[in-house]
Amino acid sequence: MSRLDSMLRRLTAQRDGLNWAAEQIAKLDGDVLDMGLGNGRTYDHLREILASRRIWVIDRVLQCHPSCVPPEKDFLQGEARPMLELLAAENRRIALAHYDFGFGVKEKDVAEAAALSPEIARVMAPGGIIVSGQPLSGFQELDGPAGIPPGRYMFYRAVD
Repeated sequence: MSRLDSMLRRLTAQRDGLNWAAEQIAKLDGDVLDMGLGNGRTYDHLREILASRRIWVIDRVLQCHPSCVPPEKDFLQGEARPMLELLAAENRRIALAHYDFGFGVKEKDVAEAAALSPEIARVMAPGGIIVSGQPLSGFQELDGPAGIPPGRYMFYRAVD
């Protein structure tokens, strides 16, 4: 498969997974969390499909497209662990989280996701959904929407 085809499959899986997750949390209270702003495509999609929810964003640096800059009060700039600890200290409850942190080195990315899983769990609303590009631990694995190849994206439910 070409890199272009692989990228298209990944982006389609991401969009379809986020749309599915938004439906799953329709009756659940809580905010949204985008972990890894990047250029802002996912954030832009989340604010379109979940316009009535507050969307928190965590990233090390703000380098997104100018049309995708989150409000200053919702952008938590810095390393993930202290930013997640800040949300937990403020008793924020996240109904839908998107995990997209990464260094581009699979082993390092998987290790970081595992290490951050307990901090993510602390901010999740019971029954909240996590859409992730990396495997997480301590959550109930879900099948997610039909048509997404196994391992392309992962879906989890926060347990009580």
